[in-house]
Amino acid sequence: MRKKKTDIILENVLIEGVAAEGKAIARIDGVVLFVEYAVPGDVVNVKIIKKKKNYMEGVITSMIKPSEQRMEPFCEHFGICGGCKWQHLPYEMQLQAKQQQVYDQLVRIGHLSIPEISPIIPSDNTRYYRNKLEFTFSSKRWIYGDEDPESLSPEERCGLGFHVGRFFDKVLDIKHCWLQKEPSNRIRLFMKDYALRHGLEFYNIRENTGFLRNMVVRSNTAGDIMLTVVFSREDHSLMDPFLSSIAEAFPEIKSLYYVINSKLNDSISDQECILYKGEDAIWERMENLRFKIGPKSFYQTNSEQAYKLYSAARNLAALEGGEVVYDLYTGTGTIAQFVSAKASKVVGIEYVKEAIDDANVNAEANGITNCRFYAGDMKDVLTSDFIKENGTPEVMIIDPPRAGMHPDVVKTILEAAPQRIVYVSCNPASQARDLAMMSEQYEITAVQPVDMFPQTIHVENICALTRK
Repeated sequence: MRKKKTDIILENVLIEGVAAEGKAIARIDGVVLFVEYAVPGDVVNVKIIKKKKNYMEGVITSMIKPSEQRMEPFCEHFGICGGCKWQHLPYEMQLQAKQQQVYDQLVRIGHLSIPEISPIIPSDNTRYYRNKLEFTFSSKRWIYGDEDPESLSPEERCGLGFHVGRFFDKVLDIKHCWLQKEPSNRIRLFMKDYALRHGLEFYNIRENTGFLRNMVVRSNTAGDIMLTVVFSREDHSLMDPFLSSIAEAFPEIKSLYYVINSKLNDSISDQECILYKGEDAIWERMENLRFKIGPKSFYQTNSEQAYKLYSAARNLAALEGGEVVYDLYTGTGTIAQFVSAKASKVVGIEYVKEAIDDANVNAEANGITNCRFYAGDMKDVLTSDFIKENGTPEVMIIDPPRAGMHPDVVKTILEAAPQRIVYVSCNPASQARDLAMMSEQYEITAVQPVDMFPQTIHVENICALTRK
C-alpha cells in the first residue's frame, strides 16, 4: 500500500465477488473494499475514493491480471454511459448476483423469513430487449478526456443520448445503443443530423434554453414504432418540417406525437401529448390479449420477459375462478386482464388517468367484462369505503413503482385482509420494507426473481404471501 493523505493506492488487489449496486468486492485487512467495473478473479491496482471505518470504495487504476471470467464489453460507451454496467460479467454471473441481491434484501438486511428462493428466470435476449428508450438533446454534451473543449464548435458540443450517471446536466452523445432494435438508432441519428443541418437549438438544462428537449421511441414485437418528440416551445415553422421529415424517412413510425414542455423538468406525465401523424397508439400482444400503448402508458419495457413475469405472477396467485382480485398499480391493466379469465372480478387502480383510459380500451378490445378500473392516488382511492363498494378481495396483486407503497396503502391492504397477496417489485429493498410491515399477518410462501434487464444491476422479484 502506498499512502498519501489524499491519495491511497492499493496494489495487487484480488477481487472476490459481486456486491450490491453492481460493484465488486474485495477485503483488505478485514475491511471491505467496493470496486466498480471489476470482475471476480481480477487482480488490480485500486485508487481509494472513499474511506470509512468499515469499508472503502475505489476505482481501478490498472489491471494486473484480468479474470478468466471477464468479458469484453460490446458497447463503445461502456464505463461512461450509466446503463448496462455489467457487460463485462458473463450472463450466468449476472443472474447469480441478482439472485443473491434478492436474498440479501429480504433476509440479510430485511430479516424476513422466506422459503428457498426459486431460480431466477433468465431473459432469452440479453441485447436489444427494450421496447422503450428516452434520449435527451443537449447543447453541452459530455466531453471526452482526449478532446479539447476549446477547439469544439457549438455544433460539435451538441449531443443526443443518455444522461451520464451522477451528472444531471451532462448528456453522453450515443452512437449506437444496444438496448432497442432498429430503427431506434437510425431514428435518433437522423433527428440529430437534421437538427444540426437546420440549426435547431439543442436544450441547455441549466439555463432552460433551447428548442429540442427529448425524444421517446417505443416499439412492439410486431415492429411498429411510436415516436414522441418534446419541444420547449411551440413553433410550427420549425416543428412541422422536422416532424414531416422524420415521418417520411421512417414509415415504420405508426404513431408520431409531439409535446410542448416549458417546465424545468423533463417529465411529460402532466403534459399534453399531441398526435401529429398516424394512429393514436401501438398495440402489444400477449397470449390472446391485445394491449394499447399510448405515449404515457406504462408497459413493461421488456415485452418478452413481461410475459414470463405475468405468467409467474398468475401461477402464484393460484386462482380457482371465483375470486375477487385487486390489481394495485395496474398501469394499462395488463396483469388485471392477464388473470381475468381465472377470476370472477378484477379491480384495477392506477395513478395515471391516461393509463386507465387505455386499460378500459384494452378490456373492451379483448372482450373482457369482469374488470373495473379506477384512476387516482392509491392511498386516496384504496379506502375501506372503496372496498365495501367493490367487494372484499380474496387475492391482491401489487406492482408498485420503485419507491414501494405508502404506509397508508399497506394499512388498508391489511384491513382488507385478502387470503393471498402477490407482490411484484422492481426494487427488492422497498419490497422488503413493505413485506416487513405485513409480516405479522402474512407468511411469505414463494420468492421468484425475474431478470427483466440483462447487463444491468436491476432485478424484478415476485413474492407470494398467504394470510396467517
